[in-house]
Amino acid sequence: MRRLDVPSRIPPPAQGHLRLGDRPDQPDAITVNARHLSRRGKPWFPITGEFHYGRYPAAEWREELVKVRAGGVTVVSTYVFWNLHEERRGVFDWSGDRDLRRFVATCAELGLDVVVRIGPWGHGESRNGGFPDWVLEAGCVPRTDDPRYLDLVRPLFAQIGAQLAGLTREHGGPVVAVQVENELYDQPGHLVTLKRLAQAAGIDAPLWTATGWGHARLPPDEVIPLFGGYPEAAWDTAHDGRPRQSRAHYFFGPGRDDDSIGADLRDTEVTGSDESHLARYPFATCELGGGMYTSYHRRPIVEAADVAALGLVKLGSGSVWQGYYMYHGASQKIGALSTLQESHATGYPNDCPVISYDFQAPLGEYGQFRESFHHLRLQHLWLACDGPDLATMTLVMPPDAPGDTADRETLRWCVRSDGRSGFLFVNNHQPVEPLPAHEEVRFAVELDGRELVVPREPVTVPSGAYFVWPLARPVGGSLLLSATAQPMGVLDADEPVHVFCQTAGIPVELVFDAATVAEVEGPATVEHEAGRLVITDLVPGPGCLVRVRDASGARAAVLVLDAAGALTAARGALWGADRLVLSERPVVIEEGRLVVYGQGSSGVRVHPAPDFAARTDGVFGLLPVPAAGQVPEAKVEQVGQAGPARRPVIDPASGRASAPTDADFEQAAVYRVTVPVEAFAGEEEVLLRLDWVGDAGRAHVGGRLVADQFWYGPAWEIGLRRFREEILEHGIEVRLLPLREDAPVFVSPKARPAAYPGGSVLELRSVTLVPAPRTVISEDGR
Repeated sequence: MRRLDVPSRIPPPAQGHLRLGDRPDQPDAITVNARHLSRRGKPWFPITGEFHYGRYPAAEWREELVKVRAGGVTVVSTYVFWNLHEERRGVFDWSGDRDLRRFVATCAELGLDVVVRIGPWGHGESRNGGFPDWVLEAGCVPRTDDPRYLDLVRPLFAQIGAQLAGLTREHGGPVVAVQVENELYDQPGHLVTLKRLAQAAGIDAPLWTATGWGHARLPPDEVIPLFGGYPEAAWDTAHDGRPRQSRAHYFFGPGRDDDSIGADLRDTEVTGSDESHLARYPFATCELGGGMYTSYHRRPIVEAADVAALGLVKLGSGSVWQGYYMYHGASQKIGALSTLQESHATGYPNDCPVISYDFQAPLGEYGQFRESFHHLRLQHLWLACDGPDLATMTLVMPPDAPGDTADRETLRWCVRSDGRSGFLFVNNHQPVEPLPAHEEVRFAVELDGRELVVPREPVTVPSGAYFVWPLARPVGGSLLLSATAQPMGVLDADEPVHVFCQTAGIPVELVFDAATVAEVEGPATVEHEAGRLVITDLVPGPGCLVRVRDASGARAAVLVLDAAGALTAARGALWGADRLVLSERPVVIEEGRLVVYGQGSSGVRVHPAPDFAARTDGVFGLLPVPAAGQVPEAKVEQVGQAGPARRPVIDPASGRASAPTDADFEQAAVYRVTVPVEAFAGEEEVLLRLDWVGDAGRAHVGGRLVADQFWYGPAWEIGLRRFREEILEHGIEVRLLPLREDAPVFVSPKARPAAYPGGSVLELRSVTLVPAPRTVISEDGR
């Protein structure tokens, strides 16, 4: 039995000391104390997803933002890259894909809040961290209060202020936070200067933030320090193993910092571990890894479970603001004067792709739905309901918690509680290094004067499992003492439906305070046991609905989904009701319509079932979705053989392998891909999917570089919609380079080639077209 005593009284948070927030008398006031954020006088739990407007076609912003919202993200964060807007000094460009104002306004139309990361230095793998080249040649000391540098910053901030005019909170706009600088760890006075300059330029928000990792010295009470954590680190060396700090993010605990982020750019080593000063601020994040980019020398694969388990650990550890980087992938622009990616040529220790910034994100570089999208959405469905309560709860660690990050044997768990109710978190997942299964597991939590033992009978927590279970939570007017199932939120209706999902294959049991339950109806076994009402023998799935009547006669329902079905779940206002949708294909609820993405023939399940549903599956209405038409084929012709494999080139400054140059690609294998006009019959995206093995690839259309990849295992996907006319006229030219066996690069063991004939490998296995159709189901079911 694993035991934990929760303090009966949680001290109230300190407040009034932070120079942040709206005036409390504003109708939609955002305020902040030392523990959490509030909005409209109630605790508020924002979920932020990073999406870079300047790296995505403006014509597609709205569609992609709707997807972002459908994933449960409530706040969009975006960098304002200086070099995208003022590549030549004094010549600003806010047009087209650079139209910040249009992007923020579109977020507002969709009910999304916005965090603007104004820099001036931003990083995001942008050339010079986002500085135009001329800033570095201006004879000033950047990122300091050097008057010569501030004179360069003022015009930029004035331009950003003009773009955001009327969109700040003062005018009812969506900008809830502004981040100044990024990864600046030793200039607290400069951060205050930037904040004052921004405010003077009309850039304002209730929340001001700065990245706090690397034990950054931040100006006290002026900004909220935001933290991060990644499953992998493309900025690490090419060593064959997991980055040290990444492992730490899979352990519960009060620590917030990750001194590995930005370490490749710091001049001094981080020392010390005291985080006591952070108690003045809520635990907030802005860069939980939604994936990871590929640098030339390090090319990790990030799995969906790596992303979701890390997010869950941060929730268990006390996060009150989840922020993902990247949530939506993107493509680097090519500037008028240079390419705009970080590289050895600019003094950066990691060579990045010229264009691709896919980041293996939940939504890909061309809007692809990734498995991590569904895993994170499962958590976000829960947070949409219980996030405000969770925000007020504090971390309670068990006495048998692991002592250090080398411990792979001790089960990792904790509780967050307000002294009356709470949530029990378990993580048994760690990337690359599988953790052992734990048998005979039970938890005994002393909470509000009673001992909650969950489950009643010992269970096995399998390797790779991660989940959260409720403790003493309301279900209608009844009190659910414990459940071996993960909450997914509550559907609003006359009879509220509390949705749960089975976790880790563990049998589902619901334990109620018997004094709060008058009757239970449904497909389950009900037993009374020492003042508790125990519901077992549940078979999770579309028909697993149990109704509970409380002592007053009011009813509520509990719907328990199986784990696979829960990952397909979406929720929203649809056809006049709050509905839950289960679909094997990704779905988006938009303006009373259900939009189904992708190919397949499976239908969607909707609860409550709409009137026009002809069939049912359990308590869900079953709606058919037409299968997509025949997929056209691309014609592929090899028109050039690869030359000898390129010898490794090592950057003398970093000691890391450098990416191939334009000249190196003259020795690439060349393929001409012809796309038939039928592939573009609709307005939807069409992906060119290349399954290949090698080193680096580039795709050109009409002689223009449009996509690139450092091969790392998964198929290379290129969105064609934005290049339609050029592709139909010119076709696509793909250039691929072979990978040498002795190349000093890290490739995941899951993907490494089995053989290198003649010392190198290059193989184009297949080229296919993958349409991404959108099927819209309106209120009449068509």
